Amino acid sequence: MTDTFTTRTIDVTTGSAETVHDLTAACTRFLRDVARGRDGLLNVFTPHATTGLAVMETGAGSDDDLLDALRALLPADDRWRHRHGSPGHGRDHVLPALVPPHATLPVIGGELALGTWQSVVLVDTNGDNPRRTVRLSFLGA
Repeated sequence: MTDTFTTRTIDVTTGSAETVHDLTAACTRFLRDVARGRDGLLNVFTPHATTGLAVMETGAGSDDDLLDALRALLPADDRWRHRHGSPGHGRDHVLPALVPPHATLPVIGGELALGTWQSVVLVDTNGDNPRRTVRLSFLGA
């Protein structure tokens, strides 16, 4: 089983502001270590109730556009029933329903098979928790 399935966690510091953190390089390093030219699947999972994962273009304003869209959909105000933490924190707990905490991606020849402008990102709107964990798992043939 160890030849076909390998998993590792990485720690990510997201800080105290809403952020879109690019995980693509970490995914690439992980696959370089474990995939060894094989085809398979990379599963990326964040075990937090207030983060999500997305596959999207980064660096051309899309990061900020996503955060702006989430602010519009999930305002940080007093409408939320979940009320511990900073004001509006209840919206952070709704985030994973819109931006899921997992992604499964194809690996071809040991490399992540993303489109030209696609990146794997951690989306974190919760400034109360600046340290996150992400689990990378490779299932290969």
